[in-house]
Amino acid sequence: MMVIEQPTTQQLAHWLKVLAEPRRLQILNLLMAGVQCNCELGEQLALAPNLISHHLSVLRKAGLVEVERDAADARWVYYAINRPNLEVLNTAFAAFFDPGRIQARQPSCGPQATVVPDDLITVGCDS
Repeated sequence: MMVIEQPTTQQLAHWLKVLAEPRRLQILNLLMAGVQCNCELGEQLALAPNLISHHLSVLRKAGLVEVERDAADARWVYYAINRPNLEVLNTAFAAFFDPGRIQARQPSCGPQATVVPDDLITVGCDS
């Protein structure tokens, strides 16, 4: 199982790209209810098995989904959320999109970079 330790902005962008596909987001949503096989996912999404397999492959390569073959019959494959990576993704995006990160900042170039000294500012209408 691949576990992402500290995702970079490049990894965050990759996850956003993977999740931007509506079917993949739907698959992840279904897997949040627990382990499922390809046929169950296909039935719930009304998609052909090859399309489900494609989307699962992309999610697996992104580290968001785990795969397990049935011990008794290897033809059956089961999919589940990669919980450690989901927790990393959740923490990383919560931190990245935290409004508390927004800082007050004055541009260092352009017209807004010009700072007017306090003694030149007139207050009121008595000019």
